[in-house]
Parts: sequence; structure tokens; C-alpha cells
Amino acid sequence: MSLASPELIRHLDRAVEGESVEAITAQVKAALEDLLSRGAVTLPDRFREPRGDTYARRLLHRDPGGRYTAIVMTWGPGQGTPVHDHGGLWCVEGVMEGRMAVTQYDVTPEGEQFRVVARDTTLAGVGTAGRLIPPTDYHVMANAQPETPSLTLHVYGGELSQCQIFRPGPAGCHLAETRVLAFHE
Repeated sequence: MSLASPELIRHLDRAVEGESVEAITAQVKAALEDLLSRGAVTLPDRFREPRGDTYARRLLHRDPGGRYTAIVMTWGPGQGTPVHDHGGLWCVEGVMEGRMAVTQYDVTPEGEQFRVVARDTTLAGVGTAGRLIPPTDYHVMANAQPETPSLTLHVYGGELSQCQIFRPGPAGCHLAETRVLAFHE
């Protein structure tokens, strides 16, 4: 069952018919920017409820053909991710409500550890979207609002069930670990 609006599903279905990952992500990004800037994506109230322990990750729509999933994330004040990838999937992320700080990273293997270097940080507001295509999909997302939640819509090129996160380790390097992902109610 999908909780997404028919308009969102129509736009995403059309976008994922592209011939390349670059074309698909460009079309998904354009669709999200249009729909989110117009406030055309509506959500049940439960999608707006932040969690105290971590950001909430809630399934909005799963394409029956497995081409993509749409996830809503609710970010309480101060909540964010560690540096992470997207499990080999392309991803387009758009801001539905609030403001998000998004920092891109370069991640380079150094033996069993990784050198993790920040490139740039963007403050993203409602209606903005970014696209991430492996292998340059490493980033951190964090709620940039100190007192109120933010909501983001993520469209993945399949079912994102796990990703790699990078935690600080010895000598300025980072250690990778697999994080299994689940949905929250």
C-alpha cells in the first residue's frame, strides 16, 4: 500500500523511465523540486512526529516493480546522520519542511581504514533537492533548525536496506561499519 499522492507517483514513475542514472536522477530531482516547492506532497500526520532517539525513517511508497522507494525522514532538533553512503543506490533528497545542513565528503580507502574529508556544506530549504550517484554519494544530513523538526523526502533507486557509515578511528582515519536500516512507525 502506498501513502504517496497519485501526482507524486506519476512524476516518479515517469522519471525512472530514463535511460541512464544521470538522466533518471536529474528527472527525479526536477520533479521533487517542483512538487516540494508547490507544497504538492501531502503526508499523514504521523510522518511529522519526530523521535527522541534518532531521526525517523518512514516508508511513503514502494514501486511495485522495484525501481524505486520513497522515504520520508523526520528530523528533530539536533538530529543528523554520521558520514554514510547509499548502499550502491542512486538517491535524490528534497526538503519538504524546515532547513537541512548537507555536507558532502570525499572518502578514500587507506588499508582497512578510510580518509574522510569534508568538501562543502549546503543549507537546503523547502523545495531544494540534491542527487547522489555512487561512488560519490558520501554525505551527512542534519536538521539545521535548533528548535523545530525538518522533513525530507528521499527517493532511492531500489530498496535501501543497509549502508556504510564511517566513524572516527585512530590517527585521524575512519572505520567503516554496515548499518542495517529499518522503517519507523
